[in-house]
Amino acid sequence: MIDDTKGFTLARTFAATPEEVWEAWTDPDAAAHWYHPEGASTPRESIEMDVRVGGRYTYTMFNDEDGTRVITAGVYREVTPCQRLIFTWGDPLAESEDTPVITLVLTPTGEGTRMTFEFRGADGAAGDNFFYDGWDSALDVLSEYLTTR
Repeated sequence: MIDDTKGFTLARTFAATPEEVWEAWTDPDAAAHWYHPEGASTPRESIEMDVRVGGRYTYTMFNDEDGTRVITAGVYREVTPCQRLIFTWGDPLAESEDTPVITLVLTPTGEGTRMTFEFRGADGAAGDNFFYDGWDSALDVLSEYLTTR
């Protein structure tokens, strides 16, 4: 069982509609463009998403410099289109109750969409070169994707 007292929250405002941000998180073709931190890539053929409560997803990130790969998977726990998405995130062989949980909340604003990203189940802080820094960088890549698509 995860310790949900551990974790962190990141927030971004994107110049995009909630529908566009939602699609970036739930469409494998879109996710391939950004579902990784800077310096990594996620080939489209490595992404599978069954976006429904109880549905699973999996993807593989590759370090662009040395080719190291990381396979990640999880289960969708809540799916409220264009508003809220909750899913587990971690080792594909781990039990879902033992992996961190990510909650996304999308809120329309005058500038576009405010996204709150909450990560629970493991510590993370700026400079950790792991959970926090990886997701912070991935959300920067998402912002760039939403701006240039």
